Order: sequence, then structure tokens, then C-alpha cells
Amino acid sequence: MKDDYPIDSFSTTETWRIFRIMAEFVESFEEMADVGPAVSVFGSARARSGNADYALARNMGRALGKAGYPVITGGGPGCMEAANRGAKEMGGLSIGLNIELPMEQASNPYLDKLINFRYFFIRKVVFVKYAVAFICVPGGYGTLDEFLEALTLIQTDKIKPFPIILLGKDHWQGLDGWFRKRLMRGGYISPDDCKFFHLVDTPAEAMRIIKKSCPPRRRRKIKSRKSRTGF
Repeated sequence: MKDDYPIDSFSTTETWRIFRIMAEFVESFEEMADVGPAVSVFGSARARSGNADYALARNMGRALGKAGYPVITGGGPGCMEAANRGAKEMGGLSIGLNIELPMEQASNPYLDKLINFRYFFIRKVVFVKYAVAFICVPGGYGTLDEFLEALTLIQTDKIKPFPIILLGKDHWQGLDGWFRKRLMRGGYISPDDCKFFHLVDTPAEAMRIIKKSCPPRRRRKIKSRKSRTGF
């Protein structure tokens, strides 16, 4: 088992980490300032080109790009790559918020703007801050993490409600059923809490929800940049 997890790393220079965190916030906010209302797309990094989930994410990216919504993903492979690829194919703005991991998650080649993060919590803030909607295509722990984080922030009135869309009913309906049968009936959540998210099967359904909530704006040309955060 590892014994060098970042959260357990204390030293006499520990307080300097605060300045690194500040720098990562400042740089990422500056990089994203000219993006405008975007849609964050989450999904498995393990999907391969030709896979049904990859195709679904790519078609979702194409629909968003065509409508003029910038697409934000984690910048990695799989469904993230697919969404970025689809957006770029339609002339849309494609953005990746990559994270430094021990297994080294490489960025995908379909990005107009890449920001590299050292800290997950700062990356999560950026995903939410610039999004008018979240779309979750089939994925694992990371996708669930982003989905549940957004639900919690909306439920607790920490952020303005926006559409959270679960794309691919076969993948998500079991979780939806568990929410309703276990959490709602047990009194752990209220019936209204399940109205924060939508289950859909197609990008067209997702687009109708997004456009109703936040109509697209005119496309804006921004400078293509790749950024390194921290110091």
C-alpha cells in the first residue's frame, strides 16, 4: 500500500501549498473567463473508439458543438475524448480539464484549450462554475462522483439549479430505481430531489432540455491555449 498520499504529506513548508492552490484557482479562472456558458460532459475513460458508449458521447459532443455550446470534459481518453472530438468536428469549442494522476492520464488530441490540474477539488469547481448543464454518459466512479456532487450542490442551494442529464437509460435506470425505492421511500431524500436530474436515451432529448434551460448564444472565437497550473 502506498504511504505517500498527498493529503498525508505534512512538512515545514505545508503552508506554501495554500499559495499553490490559490495559483491554480486564479490561472484556471483566467483561462476560462472568455469561454461563456458551456456544458460539462462526463463518462468513462475506458470506452474505446467504435464502442457504443464512445459513439454516444461523440454524437452528444457533435450536437452541443453544432448548437454553439462549448464542451468541457476531463480532457482524457474514452468518452471524454469522444465528446471533445464530436464538438470539434462541428466547429464547437472543445475544452479539457485534465488531472495529474499517479497512472498519468494523458490528454486527448481534440482540445482547443487544455488546463492541467493538481487538485481534484479545484477542477470540480471549474466544471460547475462554467456549466449551464451536466451530461453524464455511461461511466464509473468518477462520473458518479461528479453527478452526485452536482446533485448535492443543487439540493443544498449552493449553486443555481441547472439540468443534470443521465444519457443512456440502460446504464442509469438501475441507479434511478435505487434512489426512488431506497432513498425516497426511506425518507433520505424528498420526492422533489429526483427532479434535479433527467434520464434520456438520445442526444436530441438532451438538447431539448438544455436549450429550454439555457438557449445557446452566438459562437465566440477564442485563442487556443494549453495551460499548466500551479508553480
